[in-house]
Amino acid sequence: MNKIAFTLGALLLPIVGSALAAPASYTMADFDKVEKIDAHLHLHNNSTTAFMQQARKDKFKVLAVNVDYADFPPLEQQRRVAIALRRDYPLDAAFVASFSMVGFEQPGWAERTVKGLEQDLAAGAVGVKVWKNIGMELRGADGKLLTVQDPRLEPVFDFTIKHKISLLGHQGEPKNCWLPLEEMTVNNDREYFKAHPHYHMYKHPEMPSYEAQMAARDGMLESHPDLRFVGMHMASLEWSVDELARFLDRFPTAKVDLAARMGQLQYQSNLKYEHVRAFLIKYQDRLMYGTDLAQSSEQSDALFNKDADTVWRRDWRYFNTATSFKVPELDQRVRGLALPKEVVDKIYRRNAEAQYPGAWQAAAKAK
Repeated sequence: MNKIAFTLGALLLPIVGSALAAPASYTMADFDKVEKIDAHLHLHNNSTTAFMQQARKDKFKVLAVNVDYADFPPLEQQRRVAIALRRDYPLDAAFVASFSMVGFEQPGWAERTVKGLEQDLAAGAVGVKVWKNIGMELRGADGKLLTVQDPRLEPVFDFTIKHKISLLGHQGEPKNCWLPLEEMTVNNDREYFKAHPHYHMYKHPEMPSYEAQMAARDGMLESHPDLRFVGMHMASLEWSVDELARFLDRFPTAKVDLAARMGQLQYQSNLKYEHVRAFLIKYQDRLMYGTDLAQSSEQSDALFNKDADTVWRRDWRYFNTATSFKVPELDQRVRGLALPKEVVDKIYRRNAEAQYPGAWQAAAKAK
């Protein structure tokens, strides 16, 4: 695979120099003292009590994201669990709604979908997720692949604009998706696409290219400048902080989350440490921490809690210390970035609070 081209260069040089005199960083001892938000995970099991106890212990508030995904419970169950989670933990949990594409070509689909989203909004939803099945899976009766630029999706986008809530977009996949397994840059991508070959685009040359997926997403954003857009998974530009910087410059109101792409960031910082660190400092107002954690049906509450605590602590080590340590996504050790406290506070909390205003407060105020 070609090495990542870094072109921020002169743009970031002043930041790199100033980083040497940056304010003190947090330490591992601060982990369970600093308020944090995991702005992308999936909490769809019937009981969330044990997990929320772990989250509170680790000083995390959560944003549960619903998605119509075959590996997850039905969307209606996710909705029911999310609403209960919001009701039971109004200061600690918020949720993002989603919608089914079943019958999208049938009369009344848009009206039914918007009605469902109105109910979600009334129950406390702070956003709507549009998933990769639009662009990578769904076809109309004419055999053509549906994209996010399809006019039938306009009522959903108009709904989020009208109500000033966020549209969370997962379009495309990691660029590794278009490579053979042995050429992928991180272990978790190899594992995922080996287990989900129908999404491994390298095996499906008849499907749109990575570039076509990104162009459709960007075209949608250009035609909807008022969207409060969040590009999930580093907006599928995880392979290059330069490309992500261009995206953020092109769409100045968009934010991105880092969920399930930490290995990609670490792969790059192993190659260009100061460059990646400078990127995070420059775009500190546009990035949100998230994990994409989800409890499998076979996983006990205790094991899921342990996994969450392990991931949260490992990611904290990467952002807040300069130590060298192992991560499962890479075979090489990773060096922590020791970011300034102010940068970490934004990535871990303030940016999410700004993107989802009142998300962890509204229900409590309504009492």
